Amino acid sequence: MPREDVLTESLSLYDRMFYDALRIRLVEERIVDLYPSDRIQSPVHLSIGEEAVAVGVCQPLREEDLLFASYRSHSYYLAKGGDLKEMFAELYGKATGVCGGKAGSMHLAAPEAGLMGSSAVVASTISHAVGAALAAGRLGKDQLTVAVFGDGATEQGVFHESLNFAALHRLPVVFVCENNQLAVHADLASRQAYRISDMPKVYGIQSVRMERGYDLTEVREAMAESVNSIRETGGPRFLEVVTYRYKEHVGPGEDHDAGYRSQGDLDRWQAHDPLITDGERVARFTPEITAEIDAAAAFAEDSPWPGSDALLSDVV
Repeated sequence: MPREDVLTESLSLYDRMFYDALRIRLVEERIVDLYPSDRIQSPVHLSIGEEAVAVGVCQPLREEDLLFASYRSHSYYLAKGGDLKEMFAELYGKATGVCGGKAGSMHLAAPEAGLMGSSAVVASTISHAVGAALAAGRLGKDQLTVAVFGDGATEQGVFHESLNFAALHRLPVVFVCENNQLAVHADLASRQAYRISDMPKVYGIQSVRMERGYDLTEVREAMAESVNSIRETGGPRFLEVVTYRYKEHVGPGEDHDAGYRSQGDLDRWQAHDPLITDGERVARFTPEITAEIDAAAAFAEDSPWPGSDALLSDVV
């Protein structure tokens, strides 16, 4: 989602999306740098390599549209408009964090920006998104809901139940599968006897599969088509985007020597990655983004720890 306080009106749509994608990458690269210091108080699932999906998905959305994400949610938090200072404070476990220091990396939420929640439990937020869409319809709200999940989530029963319910009630939901082709270390061929993009068709849901998840414009156009179609005719849509995570499943490290994927796979993806190949834009936007990240990290450093009086607050 373009942030008008940072981005000038003179930037083209592509430049704004590139800026947002680069901002996500530089934020996560700073997390990688900070992680060994133990300042970050929770495990992290990084989206480095997958930024174009989050930016392309969020750009066509309105501020009032809702998004539910998985534990790999830094990119969606930022693309949907979450506050960077509060995100860093949350990762540090500080009281000024977006969730008071209690959520950490895997459970980010920023309802004021439309990011309603994320969860470490695989596939759990898909049904939440469907429920929110049902509620919005009954309340007469002109609002879309987006459910974002990984390819592994399609193996869970709640995925199929949610598709069926959304199709049956023609709910305004965009189901977005970030297919990085891995569930931890297990590839698709060892886990799935089906094609992900075929499953929605069983429930009568229009489905699109995108192979070039590194392409900001293509992802945005596919998402915009789904969004516009829902606004015009109602009912759910399904978007599968093939992507590639550069880092290990959880943590800041490299793992291409672990035997379950190859350096060649990484090299092939990075050869198309605009955040690597477009050095001119990277050089142009990096100083401003870096200054913002520096300020956010300093805010987290200087923020207070939660007091004992917060121990039982927000607990139900």
